Amino acid sequence: MRPIVQISLDLTNIEEAVRTAHLALEAGVDWLEVGTPLVLAEGLHGVRRLRSEFPDTPLVVDLKTMDGGYLEAEMMARAGATHVVVMGRAHAETIKCVVQAGHDFGIKVMGDNLACESMVDSAKFLEDLGCDYVIHHIGYDERRGLVAKGFACPSPLDQLTEVVEAVNVPVQAVGGLSVDQAISCPSLGAPLVVLGAPLTIDSDAFKTSSATDLPSILRTICENIHSQQIKKTYKQPWDFYQS
Repeated sequence: MRPIVQISLDLTNIEEAVRTAHLALEAGVDWLEVGTPLVLAEGLHGVRRLRSEFPDTPLVVDLKTMDGGYLEAEMMARAGATHVVVMGRAHAETIKCVVQAGHDFGIKVMGDNLACESMVDSAKFLEDLGCDYVIHHIGYDERRGLVAKGFACPSPLDQLTEVVEAVNVPVQAVGGLSVDQAISCPSLGAPLVVLGAPLTIDSDAFKTSSATDLPSILRTICENIHSQQIKKTYKQPWDFYQS
């Protein structure tokens, strides 16, 4: 199977999100993500609208769940989500609850290691508790804060190889990647590539990039990613992860 391209709709308006989603899917993107800003702005109504507009497209909802895991996952599943995100910093019982809801409602669970003391240990922990994917994530505030203080910007690529080697589920690398870095992810063992800020979303205004050639940029990225081969063998067939 080929790698997957996911666009993160880190927007605050559902109409803009729908327009951007149409553009992205026409360019070759595979999955849509209801980014956290859109979850906060539009909630379940936004998820339902995207499901209605795109009935056959995998829909990841970036809840960043920390508590109340079963209810949050259930609500989003009933609204049309196919994937939800729980944080590695959450209590183990919360992660277990999200995983159970995933089983009960037929959706997949993505575990996010953002801000964990050991990114590798967190990835293993999330897999052990039943997450279907690991998101290896360097956060927006962390990156911007360090750069503002004159430090080098951390990258999810810094420990990506170690995270990929530590788990047997697909990995996403998220957090300020350049176009070339995003395209390189499958070759580094992370076959689920996320396009968001600053590639397609303005990371200051949380609006769709104003680049006039955005469709062409997206098409080129998708073609480059889809042309690569997945080298790692997972404990479940790859098609298990696609819907």
